[in-house]
Amino acid sequence: MILQIPELCLVALIGASSSGKSTFARKHFKATEVLSSDYFRGLLTDDENNLEITREAFELLHHVAAKRLGLGKLTVIDATSLQKDARAQILKTARANDVLTVALVLDIPEATLLERHEARPDRHFPASVIRKHAYQLKNSIRNLEKEGFRQVHVLKPEDLDTLVIERKPLYNNLKHLHGPFDFIGDVHGCFEELRELLLELGYTVTDDLQAHHPEGRMAVFVGDLVDRGPDSVGVLRLVMNMMNAGHALCVPGNHDEKLKRYLLGKRVTLRHGLEKTAEQLEHTSEDFKKEVRLFLEKLVSHCLLDDGQVVVAHAGLIEKYHGRTSGRVREFCLYGDTTGETDPEGFPVRLDWSKDYRGKARVVYGHVAVKEAQWVNNTIDIDTGCVFGGKLTALRYPELTTHSVQARQVYHEPGKQLKALLNAQQAADQSLRWQDFAREKFIETAVGTVRIPEANNIAALETASRFALDPRWLVFLPPTVSPAHTSEREDVLEHPEDAFKYYQKQGLTHVVCEEKHMGSRAVVIVCSTPEVAQSRFGLSEPRAGVMYSRTGRTFFNDAALEQAFLERMQQALKKSGFWDTFQTDWVCLDGELLPWSFKATSLLKEQYAATGTSGTHALSTAVALLEKHPQAKEHLAQAKARLDNLQHYMQAYRNYCQAVNSLEDLRFAPFHLLATEGHVYTDKTHLWHMETLEKLCEADVLLLSTPYQVVDLNHEESIQQAIRWWETLTEQSKEGMVVKPMDFVPERKVQPTLKIRGREYLRIIYGPEYTAHLDRLRKRALGAKRERATREFHLGIEALRRFVHHEPLWKVHECVLGILALESEGIDPRL
Repeated sequence: MILQIPELCLVALIGASSSGKSTFARKHFKATEVLSSDYFRGLLTDDENNLEITREAFELLHHVAAKRLGLGKLTVIDATSLQKDARAQILKTARANDVLTVALVLDIPEATLLERHEARPDRHFPASVIRKHAYQLKNSIRNLEKEGFRQVHVLKPEDLDTLVIERKPLYNNLKHLHGPFDFIGDVHGCFEELRELLLELGYTVTDDLQAHHPEGRMAVFVGDLVDRGPDSVGVLRLVMNMMNAGHALCVPGNHDEKLKRYLLGKRVTLRHGLEKTAEQLEHTSEDFKKEVRLFLEKLVSHCLLDDGQVVVAHAGLIEKYHGRTSGRVREFCLYGDTTGETDPEGFPVRLDWSKDYRGKARVVYGHVAVKEAQWVNNTIDIDTGCVFGGKLTALRYPELTTHSVQARQVYHEPGKQLKALLNAQQAADQSLRWQDFAREKFIETAVGTVRIPEANNIAALETASRFALDPRWLVFLPPTVSPAHTSEREDVLEHPEDAFKYYQKQGLTHVVCEEKHMGSRAVVIVCSTPEVAQSRFGLSEPRAGVMYSRTGRTFFNDAALEQAFLERMQQALKKSGFWDTFQTDWVCLDGELLPWSFKATSLLKEQYAATGTSGTHALSTAVALLEKHPQAKEHLAQAKARLDNLQHYMQAYRNYCQAVNSLEDLRFAPFHLLATEGHVYTDKTHLWHMETLEKLCEADVLLLSTPYQVVDLNHEESIQQAIRWWETLTEQSKEGMVVKPMDFVPERKVQPTLKIRGREYLRIIYGPEYTAHLDRLRKRALGAKRERATREFHLGIEALRRFVHHEPLWKVHECVLGILALESEGIDPRL
């Protein structure tokens, strides 16, 4: 005997004491799924038979049941449940969590119950209780369905030995379907526009109203197939044929639901377009009307697709209702979040549920007509008002591109409320709430979960809210970079051979070495036209783009200089053919802005120059005085050595000091082409990035190409050549170089970049006399720095991926603020 129950439900085991409910539960359910009233009595008092604690035990039982159901876990209540009040509490718990209820009734003869009771020494109540239970069971069975149990299964003793319980997926669980999908907005009887849209999407549409896509794509209709338009019958025929052939899915809209009630003979008012559909159906056969009724009756309120990553519901759906089954879930799917009131035109007063949506799944819906389909917090409304003279829109998945066809005419004049919506662009809600960030976070990335402690998140939130630029630009922050292992060579702290040995040990065969510019790390976003800043980044005013620092702060205090820089970048990208080559209207680049003194003026004046000036004055005076005393030769030598180190220190920072009087004095050296519309370029090698950006730099002297070398780690000469190059760079007062794996994201979890800085440059970092303390500095701990570099690197990539895939701004900023949060950790800033 096979008994099917929903995969997510609340199961009530109903039966008299000694009917074998606990034994039955152990046989057919996991131990963690079964909540026994006896267990909770024992949990509270160490005595499972203590009936005095029954009320408290059931309070605890239902609390745990609610928690499990809230997490989407099937739950079984093992109790007699013979009283209507007890069953009412079970039904209440199920309704509160929008799950179905199943009653499994163990109908065991009274004689068998009494026999078992006598054999149980742990039961200290009289046999009269068993007789009472048996009587209550008989009276309960006939009322279970009326009380609200969705399934009632009465099991006799002869059923129990052969019984097999199967868990059946809910009708809305279509997670096994992975697409690709074409979600289609509210059609409202606009048959010709639907046919045109399907043809544009590549579907074959035949004269007998059959349609399919040659590549196996599946159309998914978000409801409201009928009413207001000229040919609801044609739309119904086409969609029903596609569904019968397995080429389409459909969820019901509120207009479809009303048509179903009309075809069932229910009392409905023929208005809001239903009168047109009823008139069109009058010219069809009774068999067709019956077919339409049966089709509408089978439609499920919403569907979960592609492992639950996408949810489709006519009016949208909040996260806690995803995959649930109840009357209020269906109401939400059909009508959205409403106040229960109606406006003067008779339409429900709606609440905007999407602005507070924080779910992981994308929600595709319609119902409320908008001028353009836009992503709002991982949700998108694709009803673009075709029947009102707008467009019929489809969203392609997983591409996440929209395609539309213009309505041939205005088929139905919208009321004042709808007209206001259609005349105004939908505003994508990109507001950020501090509550989303001021807590401990576990952020999923491609290589695992990154934990951000609450205190660090609060520190990052403070920094971002006070100093960062408009958050809608902040789609990426660069990670910190760790040095290679500390060198054991006598005269240096860092040397390239240590980076090469590290990557060799990790199994890599090739790395890319790049000159490390002494500049300021900068992220540049450039838009092909100023309007892209509004349409893609949600800015209120058009802009050419933005440049910002590692902490999300603007680089330019002079707005005119920034505008000139970005316009030059625009022209360089256009001249190089970048926009056409990459089929994009924006780009995000990672690089260095030179000279260093452009952003480090205050640091130079207040720290480096102050140290150099005061130290030179003091030591020069000391040398002059000591030279007058021949007996102080040893002290004189020390003073001269310290003065020499100080002069090397001053020369080191002076190498990077240049006056910036105009745009011509600036240079931007890009080394990562991070992202364009629809693509994050972490799938390309670092060599590809350098070659691609080298071509871009040819377009304008403002752009500085970064010298680089590819090193074969299996050939000693290739390694030695790179070492000689580093020595040449550092002898020329350059900062040094960085070493990166050939693959942007290597298969193995290795350091994404290692920096090797020159001996003289490190004087700026560790002080004029650091070479006298190399033995102590070699003990510097790099573990925390390396761990942070890796975590920040993957958070940055995840932020870009989320932005490119049109995830909501708060999801992008989970990662961006995560990087800022990690920067607040107490790690030696000199590393």
